[in-house]
Amino acid sequence: MSVAAVLAHEVDFAGWRAAARRFAQSGVSPNDVIWSVGCANDLFAEHAEADAALGVGEQAGSFTVSRRLLALAETVVQARDPERFALLYGLVWRAHRGDRTVLEDLADPAVQRVRRLAQSVQRDTHKMRAFVRFRVVTDQDVTRHVAWFEPDHYIVEANAAFFVRRFATMVWSILTPYRSVHWTGQALRFAAGAERADIPDDDALEAYWRTYYSSIFNPARLKITAMRSEMPQKYWRNLPEAALIPDLIRNAGARTDRMVEATTLSSNYPTEQPAGPSPAPAALATGLAGIAQQAQACRRCHLWEPATQLVFGEGPADAALMIVGEQPGDQEDLAGRPFIGPAGQLLNRALSEAGIDRSKAYVTNAVKHFKFEPRGKRRIHAKPDTTEITACKFWIDQERAAVTPRLTLLLGATAARAVLGRTVTITRERGRPIALGDGSQAFVSVHPSYLLRLPDEDAKQREFAAFVTDLRSVRALID
Repeated sequence: MSVAAVLAHEVDFAGWRAAARRFAQSGVSPNDVIWSVGCANDLFAEHAEADAALGVGEQAGSFTVSRRLLALAETVVQARDPERFALLYGLVWRAHRGDRTVLEDLADPAVQRVRRLAQSVQRDTHKMRAFVRFRVVTDQDVTRHVAWFEPDHYIVEANAAFFVRRFATMVWSILTPYRSVHWTGQALRFAAGAERADIPDDDALEAYWRTYYSSIFNPARLKITAMRSEMPQKYWRNLPEAALIPDLIRNAGARTDRMVEATTLSSNYPTEQPAGPSPAPAALATGLAGIAQQAQACRRCHLWEPATQLVFGEGPADAALMIVGEQPGDQEDLAGRPFIGPAGQLLNRALSEAGIDRSKAYVTNAVKHFKFEPRGKRRIHAKPDTTEITACKFWIDQERAAVTPRLTLLLGATAARAVLGRTVTITRERGRPIALGDGSQAFVSVHPSYLLRLPDEDAKQREFAAFVTDLRSVRALID
């Protein structure tokens, strides 16, 4: 007699595991189990107990399978294959009956198939984490970020925690045909699948993604076959930067020649910069876009190796105000934009209270790569040292030469040292204009992250008010 196992949803690993345990202990052969999924959109439904009517229940005695098999099963249940539950129970059945090395038989057809499914899920997971692109949507003064993605497998639930960690301070939604996931900034919620038409056509981030992708594209390392493998064409329609690929490939030869010429020129510049206000170096390329493109290949210090990407400045090329921070943080490193994490949000609030429009300022950092110490799954900020600050001064000088701001706001000691070329005590230099060698001015204040680290709320409010006062002085100097 067949036994029915009705799971709550497509990735009901807990339900599958409990049923597999009951069946194996009751001696139910894999050939006698009919696996099915109940309501695909009810993630929290109760596990169906259809098998109880057939006398299958928890039996006394031990039941163990290897952690490796359970980990494999947790991945494979995400596969879009209707036979995955049966395949996995077949392996559990064999392991329970004494075949403890069942996964070691790589020639076994069932083992081969399960391994292929696991690899496919893992590839799909990698693609989701790499190719999700958020669009900014404003509804009733509430800004949220929405993305559309079409996975091959049922991977949304398993990847939700990854996106929460990476974009914890954003309000976002990821929509897929199978499942949608929403993060409010405090709570995670799953919902039914959606359609691509649910994503608005206008996208304030598309221009950024196109500019960013164009700047990091290295024509000298162009390998079209590998490129198509890493960025399959099925994802192109959802990637704003994909429209650039044909032209980038077509013009790769000419761009390679220009890069070789630029590399020859750049070798004339020393890594170490003299102390004090230094003259702006001759630009190696025209404008900020050219400088940003060259900076992507920077190897002046070791920080490029562990970082996700270089984070260049952003803002108008003719901004009267340049804001310089210390370095990108975890969220900036992942998104490729300066001051978008907690410190950036605090800066935005302070600028608003001081009457300064951030969109009219050029915002950057003294050090362009994220320096961190890994602690488990977290990446903890580490302060840049003198060598790293000196190496990146080359790019700050080029940014200042291209933007020519009337005033440069230096947030924290690292930013002050990078621009002024000397060690700075914030309390001594804070709150007054400092003349620079090019005729412009600098203004030193605290970094917003300092305010976030204060121990009590009264101190935070007091120091935030002082920070806003500094910014109002800055506004008066540039008005």
